[in-house]
Amino acid sequence: MSQSEKERKILMVMRQVLGSIIREITPEPGMRHPLSEKTIGDVRACLGLITARERELADAAGAVGVERPYFSDQEPSAKVVPMRNIGRRGKNEPDKA
Repeated sequence: MSQSEKERKILMVMRQVLGSIIREITPEPGMRHPLSEKTIGDVRACLGLITARERELADAAGAVGVERPYFSDQEPSAKVVPMRNIGRRGKNEPDKA
């Protein structure tokens, strides 16, 4: 296992542990949060640093940023072109674009 791969796994586990802690200590609506505002800010800063380092490692490895979340009803950025529309157009055939 390479050094960057090991670091990537460590960052992934750290993110998962922080996420689990956040889920477990999040109070019900209307209840007071058990953490101070400073601690909440520190956790956000940690998650931000983890994200930044993960991005650096991905860029160094040449990974394409396809890890972005998307909604299932979101319009895809690419469109599928049917094979029948690929080819030569006749001289009298109008442009369908």
